[in-house]
Amino acid sequence: MSEPSFPGDPSMEEASVQDAEFVPEPVLPEPVRQRITALAAAALPGLPGDEIPVALRRVARFAPNRRARLGGREIAAQLTSDPLFRQRISGRVVTDAGDLGAAVSSGMAPAAADPVEVAALAYLARPDGWRDLIEGAGDAVRAEADSAAVASQIREAEQRAVRAEHDRTVAKVEADKLRDELARVREELGQLREESRTTSRALREAQAAQKRASDLLATEKGRASRIAADHDAEVRRLKTRLAEAEAQAATGKQSAKDARAADDARLWLLIETIGQAASGLRRELALGPSDKMPADFVADAVADRPGSPERSRARAQDTDDPGRLDQLLALPRAHLVVDGYNVTKRGFAEMSLEQQRKRLITGLGGIAAQTGDEITVVFDGAERVHGLPPAPRGVRVLFSRKGDTADELIRQLVRAEPAGRPIVVISSDREVADGVRRHGAYPMGADSLLRRLARS
Repeated sequence: MSEPSFPGDPSMEEASVQDAEFVPEPVLPEPVRQRITALAAAALPGLPGDEIPVALRRVARFAPNRRARLGGREIAAQLTSDPLFRQRISGRVVTDAGDLGAAVSSGMAPAAADPVEVAALAYLARPDGWRDLIEGAGDAVRAEADSAAVASQIREAEQRAVRAEHDRTVAKVEADKLRDELARVREELGQLREESRTTSRALREAQAAQKRASDLLATEKGRASRIAADHDAEVRRLKTRLAEAEAQAATGKQSAKDARAADDARLWLLIETIGQAASGLRRELALGPSDKMPADFVADAVADRPGSPERSRARAQDTDDPGRLDQLLALPRAHLVVDGYNVTKRGFAEMSLEQQRKRLITGLGGIAAQTGDEITVVFDGAERVHGLPPAPRGVRVLFSRKGDTADELIRQLVRAEPAGRPIVVISSDREVADGVRRHGAYPMGADSLLRRLARS
């Protein structure tokens, strides 16, 4: 056996060149070819620039993960056609492979080594017997592929057997279902036949009943014709009587109209007489129109008007019908007196006192504009008030003086009014309601006003 040669040895390179000139390249298994390309691509950048073939200098600049994938064809062609380049590559590959590379370079293949790796190193280093190593690797790869194919066929056969067993079980279950379904269909068919016979009998009975009904219908039609003729005659008689009644009603209506005209004349004469008497009484008493109302005298005496330094508080409890409030406000020359804080604390308690007063006064202004009534709202004067807006037209805003309460001021306002004038007091305070009721006023709960404001 000749002396072993090492990659990079000139004599080895020349011998390889001579081998390449006279011996054709072996047919490489695909895994071996891919491994050779990968090893050459990894070792390519390690060569000096002048030792890299021109065709591979661009490939050598590729990234490691792209070099074998994009430049594999050029690398494989160069390894086949350029023995010197192959020897330079093998020198680096064998060195990087360590003990395995040294063993393959000496013509030996360790038993535990990967046959593909051994074949790739043998192809590049080309020691004595390298073709046998490549052929052995091809046999190992083919045997492994055959083994994998056989294992795959076994798995497929097992899967087919499992599917066949499953299909057989499913077919058995389906057959049982079909037998049950057939029995059910037969039973339903028997029921349908019985129902058909019953229906046929019912049909024959219905046809007989229809014939009897047709005969009866013909008889009833004749009877209905006679009744209709009698009815038409009765209608004609009733129409004649209705015409006579309408004539009598017209006569009675005219009589009633004449009587009402006479009553209206007498009523007008009475009212005119009363009006002239009232005018004469005013002239006799020399009563002229007054610029002040009774509530204004009470306000001047015992209440503060807006703008004085102190103001307000309130409470609330009861509810009344807002329809009753509308009826009272519809009375002529009605005076509405409102316990301010009693209403706002019940309806707008979440607001500040200033916002409560503003909202109530604004709402009362709307009622005054709608009804034309006199409205007075009274607040306790226990707190100081700042920034009170001007009262709307028709609304009087009062504050009780220090030491007095709004309840007492409300009672004074009621006592100041003349007897017979309708006065409505809004307060859910029972003492206020009882006090003003004794003086002839109409007490209403705070809820009645709140609902009236909400409706406006």
